[in-house]
Formats: sequence, structure tokens, C-alpha cells
Amino acid sequence: MQDDEKLMAAAIAAMGRAYAPYSSFPVGAAILDENDAIHVGANIENAAYPVGNCAEASAIAAMVMAGGKRITMIAVAGGDGDLLCTPCGACRQRIREFGAGETPVLVGAADGLQRRFTLDELLPESFGPENLAD
Repeated sequence: MQDDEKLMAAAIAAMGRAYAPYSSFPVGAAILDENDAIHVGANIENAAYPVGNCAEASAIAAMVMAGGKRITMIAVAGGDGDLLCTPCGACRQRIREFGAGETPVLVGAADGLQRRFTLDELLPESFGPENLAD
């Protein structure tokens, strides 16, 4: 199975583990790191809305806790396929922290891959760690 398909399948599977009792909008994310390891996450809602986690943030936390340092590709799956479920603005910046402009961002729904972007397409002229380098 190709990396795109494998990663999207992992994101779709993660959708099934989302905790989304308020929005009823499960989202799953899967990250491929620099060691070819896959890390998954799902959105975790909270009655106090700002306290929840996006799927991408959950997957990034899982990657970091497993020792990964760089996102080489990320897949996000959510919604019914009518509209793209792209990462929110905050998650685009989170992805940027561990990725780069050319990092592939795969977007899909329960039925599979819908579109492929680069991070630069989703977050042009981004601010990243190199902006703070000495």
C-alpha cells in the first residue's frame, strides 16, 4: 500500500476514536514522521469548548511523545465528503512547527482521499522556528 493510502486509512480509522459528543463531527489525523512511524490522533471535545483538542494536535502530541521530531506527511479525515475538512488555522501553524512548506497534507473523509496540498498552499509565507534562529 502506498504511503498516501496507508496514512489516509490510519486517519480514517482514527475518526472512529474521536470524542465528539457536542459537534458530532469526528476528525482523525495520522502523521508520518522522519522514522517512517505513523502517529494518530482524533479530536477530543470538552463541554468547555476552548479546552478541546483537534485531531492534528493530538497526533502531533503522540508523535512527540514517541520521539518523532519531524512531520514528513500528514493526513486529516473528517466530515461526510461534501466539503473538505482541512486543518484549522491553529493546526496549520502546529503542523508548520514540525514540518516545512513542502510537507504534504492529505485531506479526506470516511470514503478516502479527496485532495492533496502542500503546507505552503495552506499556510503561505508562514512563520516557523527558523524565524527565531540566532
